[in-house]
Amino acid sequence: MNKNLIIVFVRTPEIGKVKTRLAKSIGDQSALTIYKLLLKHTAAVLHDLSFSKVVYYSEIVRENDYWDATIFQKKVQKGSDLGERMQNAFETEFKEGYEKILIIGSDLFDLKPTHITTAFEALETHDITIGPSLDGGYYLLGMKELYHTLFKNKKWGTDSVLEHTLKDLKQQNIKLLEALNDIDTFEDLQQQPELLKKI
Repeated sequence: MNKNLIIVFVRTPEIGKVKTRLAKSIGDQSALTIYKLLLKHTAAVLHDLSFSKVVYYSEIVRENDYWDATIFQKKVQKGSDLGERMQNAFETEFKEGYEKILIIGSDLFDLKPTHITTAFEALETHDITIGPSLDGGYYLLGMKELYHTLFKNKKWGTDSVLEHTLKDLKQQNIKLLEALNDIDTFEDLQQQPELLKKI
């Protein structure tokens, strides 16, 4: 087993349950279409990378979907909020014997394989690697050991997440990656003409 693991957090792609902020501008059906395209993009970005990979679903594991079961392990998120669910996923996978673990979301059309490889390389010389998103959160978090404080007392989904996360890590050696724009609002979508024309 490759000791470097990528965890992907995904929502079950159901109408009315994904991209709710975006749906206010473009409707539930178009928001679902965009989310499915983002899932497909994320799966394609990760497909050929040699690291171990696991998809954590928000509700139930889907068998025949974008995530090829011969490449991606499949599990279900556990916890009452995003912080608890991420912490539980990291905890589970460190216990499985992985040494470097990244977690990413599934709503980044700008994500490229180099972001993943750069993040793992950064963990050779840093305690933590973070990919900041332009909305004040982060699209990637990587570590070699579990820092529980990162997952506590955060207002998930707000523009303060990255700031408070960095405050929690004052003692650690952090590598910040390139900032990217995740797709949460119509303004975000307008930055991606290729996606925009699909709705």
